[in-house]
Amino acid sequence: MVKSNTPQHIAIIMDGNGRWARAKGLPRIAGHRRGAEVVKTVIRACKDMGVKFLTLYTFSTENWKRPKREIDFLMRLLNKYLTREKAKLIENDVKFLAIGRLEALPDSVKKVIKQITEITRDNRAITLILALNYGGRVEILDAVKEVAKDINTGKLDPQELDEEVFSRYLYTHKIPDPDLLIRTSGEMRLSNFLLWQLSYSELFISDKFWPDFTEQDLLAAVEDFRKRERRFGALDRKN
Repeated sequence: MVKSNTPQHIAIIMDGNGRWARAKGLPRIAGHRRGAEVVKTVIRACKDMGVKFLTLYTFSTENWKRPKREIDFLMRLLNKYLTREKAKLIENDVKFLAIGRLEALPDSVKKVIKQITEITRDNRAITLILALNYGGRVEILDAVKEVAKDINTGKLDPQELDEEVFSRYLYTHKIPDPDLLIRTSGEMRLSNFLLWQLSYSELFISDKFWPDFTEQDLLAAVEDFRKRERRFGALDRKN
């Protein structure tokens, strides 16, 4: 039975793959490979809890600065993961979406993203969103450019522009803002992730590296969320 105070949307910054590998004397790619396995556990656990949206910070616009060998591996891993998990996404009623500047991704990755997005579009149990070549500032800039274009062509009256209207120009225009942000590895920053959407999200920081993150850790984050009173800028009940 789904609890009424379960977060509708969880976003996760999956941090610490490289440090996990280094601590074990393994190459960084071993951490990414293990991290991909954790993703499957978290998707299933979120679905079982009744979470309706799960957004994973998978590859940022800044990640292109990493060594080419690591980037190439990440793209191959992503392609392999999506191809391998396609049948399970369909079987488990998972809807798939990707957000970011997807046009810069390798053709093979774009092809599988398009295919899975299409074949899972009618799934309803949970929506999995991968943020790929994503940056929060870039997303806002892209939205501003679209707003300016629509104003210049007369499609949008600037007097009608407010937060609700502007949010329709974001990559996440069909997705509710996250209720809960989880970040692993103990780092206390947003790292350019969902800067507009996280304005009133609750934050949970786990000291564990992502490859060590478990279903129990996810449940602990959700239980912590359930204890909080979300005021969205209003006074608490005591005042």
